[in-house]
Amino acid sequence: MTAAIIDGKAVAAALRERVAGAVQRLQSASGVTPGLAVVLVGDDPASHVYVRNKGIATKKAGMASFEHRLPATAREEDVVALVRRLNADDAVDGILVQMPLPAQIDAHKVINEIDPAKDVDGLTQANAGRLLLGATGLVPCTPHGSVLLIKTVEQKLSGLHAVVVGRSILVGKPLSLLLLAENCTVTMAHSRTKDLAAVCRSADILCAAVGKAELVQGDWVKEGAIVIDVGINRVGDRLIGDVDYAAAATRARAITPVPGGVGPMTIACLLKNTVLAAARRRGLADPEI
Repeated sequence: MTAAIIDGKAVAAALRERVAGAVQRLQSASGVTPGLAVVLVGDDPASHVYVRNKGIATKKAGMASFEHRLPATAREEDVVALVRRLNADDAVDGILVQMPLPAQIDAHKVINEIDPAKDVDGLTQANAGRLLLGATGLVPCTPHGSVLLIKTVEQKLSGLHAVVVGRSILVGKPLSLLLLAENCTVTMAHSRTKDLAAVCRSADILCAAVGKAELVQGDWVKEGAIVIDVGINRVGDRLIGDVDYAAAATRARAITPVPGGVGPMTIACLLKNTVLAAARRRGLADPEI
């Protein structure tokens, strides 16, 4: 068996086109231009690249892009004050605070200052609670993108066994809840899981999100499984995932590459969340995206 490659770039490009169409319809019907504000604190090179790419994608989708850059020496109260100003700014529908933040700033405190209605990363306690309860809220972008990629292979996930390796609040926990909402039987595994290899071999859908290069070996993959590799690890001059791609691809039905798999979906889902936030804040129906 040779796995089909799940082309995240192509799926993300199609989603961004649908977002742009939704933006145009929202502007025509209601005169609303969704706005996304990104807060960048410090000099992390990767963060600067991410923020620049998000700005380009936001403008290309027809939305307003606002960037706020603070020095690495910024105080926590300065960041909180900025977030509160953005909460009060009606031109801003989505607020994203780029991680990581400098050590002197409590990331959880800053995130929970964000108005949940503008929390396009889906990381506030309010939106996390809504996801747990199955209520309407803004969903974390990477987990949502992962589910969309799975559905390009298999639309009906009901009854399938999904194993999520990783329990972070950014990916593992919300991804498990999203798969549970699709009526999967979900196992959340992690570094202390007993016989992790055997647990992974039981998965119809195997999602790796631990941040450890090639942790998941090829023989951990069930024949015919769908493999979603969320990991991005720099090894020398290469970017590789949490799954041994070459070995896993001989057993899986379909697999995401690294790079070019889950990564592009994160920004596309961020844009989608910004449009949803713009509509919901004004009491409008969710646009079709």
